[in-house]
Amino acid sequence: MPIDYKKYPDDWKEIRIDILTRAGNKCEKCGVRNHALGARDLKGKFHTEDEIAGMSFDQGDELFGDQMKLIRIVLTVAHLDQDIKNNDPGNLEALCQKCHLDHDRGDNLIKANQTRLMKKQQPEFNFEEMK
Repeated sequence: MPIDYKKYPDDWKEIRIDILTRAGNKCEKCGVRNHALGARDLKGKFHTEDEIAGMSFDQGDELFGDQMKLIRIVLTVAHLDQDIKNNDPGNLEALCQKCHLDHDRGDNLIKANQTRLMKKQQPEFNFEEMK
């Protein structure tokens, strides 16, 4: 989901740079470098384009199956407590897309379930009644 900068402080871009710098421009969970080009294997481990180029066909097939897709890593800054107003450096981590999604998974599932429940509680609109 794209970031809505209106919900973040005016100095968010500077905060983000500080967190990425602190992390050495690498994901603080898995260590993948920002802007690295490569692919994730079937277990989710990232391999750089150079590593993949050095693999035999059998190695690549074993690791990736027939689903290898090159991706560019873009580090994001995660709010560990899920509160985008809490921008204390101790609450922020530089994470790759996969690690950020893994971190947010529980919260996202709760929100999705709440949305489903709300939709079930709303009466369905009947277009036939409008005629």
